[in-house]
Amino acid sequence: MNFKIDLKNIDLKNISLEDIQAKLKRVEKKTWIKVGISVGAVIFFLIIFYGVLNPIVNNKKAQLDNMNKKKEETQKILQDIKIKKKKIKKMKPEYDQYSTLFHSRAEVEGLYQTLSEFAAMNNLVIAKIEKNEIKEVTKAAALAQATGKKQKKKKKGKKTKKSVAYYTIPVQFQIDGSFLGYIKFKRQLSLSQKMLNFDKESIKVVKGKDSTGAISVTGTLTIVGLADDF
Repeated sequence: MNFKIDLKNIDLKNISLEDIQAKLKRVEKKTWIKVGISVGAVIFFLIIFYGVLNPIVNNKKAQLDNMNKKKEETQKILQDIKIKKKKIKKMKPEYDQYSTLFHSRAEVEGLYQTLSEFAAMNNLVIAKIEKNEIKEVTKAAALAQATGKKQKKKKKGKKTKKSVAYYTIPVQFQIDGSFLGYIKFKRQLSLSQKMLNFDKESIKVVKGKDSTGAISVTGTLTIVGLADDF
């Protein structure tokens, strides 16, 4: 017996609970089994879907969303790198121009010979030349000095190569000779296109019979060295 109910011939207004029960009793046991299997299959599918498949789908969706998010972040980082590369490329000629003003380690060693040669050309005698301790100048300190702003105090710690802008090498000197010769000596140094600063300078006139116009100069000459070469 098939599980069929003729809905067209049912009087919905006059139908009662007893009528429904009577019609259901006439349904075969096999039909109920089929209905039970169908309902059980639906319930089983829902359990599998919500208990097993749905968490897997949600997990995969979360992974996909995370992957898309990381992809966007990666694209943003790559874009930032591209912009910074353009800035570096634009700044490189300017950096190369200014970096030529600094001395390399080899140039610092050769500078002593240059000082002696310039002194001899102007009839001067270098009585003393002594290199003092090399000092580091951080990028923060260099920026503060360039902008005229006060540098913020930071906790003392070991400086890294990346934080150093340049090095200063103080050199104490004593030069004897004529005032005119000393002026010519300083002019020759200024034409070398390298950063040399006369931080301290004391000129004394030498008194004596054969010392007309003679002077003795003592002071400190500061050499600026490349950050990557010391």
